[in-house]
Amino acid sequence: MAIKRPTLDQLQDVALSLGIHLSEEHATTYNSLLQANFDAYDVVDAMPDYVPAVTYARTPGYRPSGEENKYGAWYVKTTVKGAAKGKLAGKTVVLKDNVCLAGVPMMNGASTLEGYVPNVDATIVTRLLDAGATVVGKAVCEYFCFSGGSHTSATGPVHNPHRMGYSAGGSSSGSAALLAAGEVDLAIGGDQGGSIRMPASYCGVYGMKATHGLVPYSGVMPIETTIDHTGPMTTNVTDNAVMLEVLAGPDGLDPRQYAGQESKPYSELMKKGVRGLKIGVVKEGFGWPQSDPKVDAKVRQAAEVLGKLGAKVSEVSVPMHLVGPAIWLPIAAEGATQQMMKDNGHGFNWKGLYVTGMIDFHSGWKQRADELSETLKLTMVLGEYFIKHYRGHYYAKAQNLSRQLKAAYDATLADYDLLLMPTLPLTATPIPKPGAPIEEVISRAFEMLPNTCPFDVTGHPAMSIPCGLVEGLPVGMMLVGKSWDEETIYRAAYAFEQAGDWKAI
Repeated sequence: MAIKRPTLDQLQDVALSLGIHLSEEHATTYNSLLQANFDAYDVVDAMPDYVPAVTYARTPGYRPSGEENKYGAWYVKTTVKGAAKGKLAGKTVVLKDNVCLAGVPMMNGASTLEGYVPNVDATIVTRLLDAGATVVGKAVCEYFCFSGGSHTSATGPVHNPHRMGYSAGGSSSGSAALLAAGEVDLAIGGDQGGSIRMPASYCGVYGMKATHGLVPYSGVMPIETTIDHTGPMTTNVTDNAVMLEVLAGPDGLDPRQYAGQESKPYSELMKKGVRGLKIGVVKEGFGWPQSDPKVDAKVRQAAEVLGKLGAKVSEVSVPMHLVGPAIWLPIAAEGATQQMMKDNGHGFNWKGLYVTGMIDFHSGWKQRADELSETLKLTMVLGEYFIKHYRGHYYAKAQNLSRQLKAAYDATLADYDLLLMPTLPLTATPIPKPGAPIEEVISRAFEMLPNTCPFDVTGHPAMSIPCGLVEGLPVGMMLVGKSWDEETIYRAAYAFEQAGDWKAI
């Protein structure tokens, strides 16, 4: 179908939006000069899109209800069987619903995206299927992934299997809940401010945010390219390590990836034990204004366990950790407002896989912006204010400061193998009730961020490991490693897991 040619009024309106004033005569001349350019667009329009082939059979599935969706964690149930053999043969996996699974609906927690059906599989989906996993559906996530709580999805709240009515964490809320409930073996999460690690901590499962770029993000709905991460969530360390083996490595389609960073045999490397490892307990990761002293104490107890296993555990100070959340904020708020929303998820100026159908469908949010979640609307108002009035200055300055923040962690990691702190400063909180004040909705969405979000900015690998219960709710311990050194995190996580039941600490 030919590209629709603009009227003279449309040309003048477009020009005016750029500050260019065209007279009718001038616009007529432009229109004539542009005809050959429109013809070139017709050529592009007539060609088939160049996207990876879909090779595994699947059906659209269905949305479960009632007891089949007790925790509100399922968006779609389906069955996509992978290869007959492979590292993940016999394992069931659920995808966070920001991950493209061709032919199966994808909503990303948002009413404005409901009805979208991708025509591609994300690279990580293909890799899971090639490794023998069976994809059993899509897990509910928060409204365009903008909440650390599990109360913002347009489908309704996701409940924590450890206590109904309490948050499962976000934004990979359904992924964590389905793991904790024992309904799936494996899950995929996403992480731009902590969205793998936060629900892992609240639900008592294992969540790895690998080094930025190790796992390809191609075919996952972007938020902000410099902080986009996707990766494994599991109920044990071995499954997590094997999943990362399958997921990691360049795919040639993702600008977030760096040349030469390949997958490693994490599930074997993790068995070396922790004797001799130097672990720094980061003082600034404890005692936030919202910290529960019982959570801080539980994580320190967990650190002592690693010490008894032979690691050299001591306290360290990284003062810049305290300003990590402030550096993260302009990148997340302005970057997401521009890329995910104003630029319809993909934007410009990078090479790789563009999911054009997602761009087209997602663009409809502009006519339905009042439907967006309060968490997203508030963030967009903040981001747009600074884009409009400060020209992106603070986004740019935060990106510059992110290098200094990374250097501060790297300076400590030059003397230590791992850094340790609470994943979150508190345990799961009650889900806001319908009609709750906006202040409560926002507080429940962002109160848990301070330890997780800095490592999305710096890109360091970080993993949440369940390490005890406080009043029946899980606590997470976060281990942070050198860039591309996921195996050392797995060494400590595996040793800790093997030392005894985490619930008994």
